[in-house]
Amino acid sequence: MREKVTSKPIIIRDHSALPLKRSTKNGKRTSHVITLFCICLLSITIFFGFATDDAKATKKIELTSIESDTVRSHLLTDIPEVTPLIKIEPVELTRDIKNITIKSGDSLSKLFGAHNINSITLHNIMALGKKTSVLKRIQPGDRLILEFDQEKQLQELRYEINETDTLVVQKEENGFVAKTDYNPLDIQTSFRSNTIKNSLFLAAMDVDLSDNIVMELAGIFGWDIDFALDIREGDNFSVLYEELYRDGEKIGNGAILAAEFTNRNKTFQAIRYKDSNDHVDYYNPKGYSMRKEFLRTPVDFARISSRFNLKRKHPVLNRIRAHKGVDYAASKGTPIKATSNGKVSFKGTKGGYGNTIILQHGQSYSTLYAHMSRFAKGMRNGKRVRQGQIIGYVGSSGLATGPHLHYEFRVNGSHRNPLKVKLPNAAPINSKFKADFKKHAKQMLAIVERHKDTQVALLQ
Repeated sequence: MREKVTSKPIIIRDHSALPLKRSTKNGKRTSHVITLFCICLLSITIFFGFATDDAKATKKIELTSIESDTVRSHLLTDIPEVTPLIKIEPVELTRDIKNITIKSGDSLSKLFGAHNINSITLHNIMALGKKTSVLKRIQPGDRLILEFDQEKQLQELRYEINETDTLVVQKEENGFVAKTDYNPLDIQTSFRSNTIKNSLFLAAMDVDLSDNIVMELAGIFGWDIDFALDIREGDNFSVLYEELYRDGEKIGNGAILAAEFTNRNKTFQAIRYKDSNDHVDYYNPKGYSMRKEFLRTPVDFARISSRFNLKRKHPVLNRIRAHKGVDYAASKGTPIKATSNGKVSFKGTKGGYGNTIILQHGQSYSTLYAHMSRFAKGMRNGKRVRQGQIIGYVGSSGLATGPHLHYEFRVNGSHRNPLKVKLPNAAPINSKFKADFKKHAKQMLAIVERHKDTQVALLQ
């Protein structure tokens, strides 16, 4: 049996107090209190340990956040302030534009020299080939536009080839390039008709018909009507023709489509026809060409001063001398035209005829043109000429009292009256086109009649 051990009392020595004697019961209670205290202390230590870790973590997070904000702040402050863009309007470079109307004697080389364009530029443009070759054939009245930059260098050339085509030469980085711009026209038909009271030109003027259309009209009927001699009061004309418009503005007249002329109660009709081979001509309603082998007169609208007369008294020689031709009075320098295709058989001075040209037309026909002031450029013996080509100019060389053209017409060497000789017809329309032409002619003449009826109704 284990001996019961009695716990010894804890003696606390204190000089200020007497020693206390504790019971066993009180010792157990004290032990429990100590244990509980230790547990509480441990719990507090653990709690504050976690709290310290959370605080460190929180502080770390806060520092991270602060550092992030600081970095962000530095980044934002390091970004330079962006100045708003200012809209700069493009500066338009001004160009010097020269509008040139071609005059007699002008050439491209001459025009370039007048505007300080060097010969190298001219060579480079002409070397572009077929498109720029038209510049070799510029004519008086043609228009040319040159554009220069601020340094007086040619940048663009524009040349109106015709009503619809314009040559454009532009300077690019590697040199000049050429193109042809096509600007289609609005083509409208117009009709004019009037009766002659004083002259053809005055009658045309009354109905606002241009001189160019009058000249074309005379050209169409000139093989059958002598417009210098045959026109009478009461004659009348009707013409259906084209008017050309660009962007709503009239820029000129086109071709005559159909026409009618009544002279001395005899009516002539002409219709323009273009076949599938692109051949264009004027024909009467039966398909015969309005062109004859010979023009009726070699000078446009000239006055006849002396007729064909085998018993005429010569005004200079003052004796009877046959006048085997017709004299056309006209001002000096008036152009003289070949009345038919032919070859120059004589060119020079011929006695009283003065400056003279004789044309041979095939085997049977020849024509003589005398008293010229000068010959057209290029005329020489053996040269071939075409109908209507200018061969010389009216003058008073030889035995002449004033400027005029003496014109003779010969058949197999015999003189004939140029005003009355029956002229041979040109070839009729090709038979393979005849049916199509007949249909076209019927339509055109119907339009002319409809316009005439409308005009008559308006006058009533």
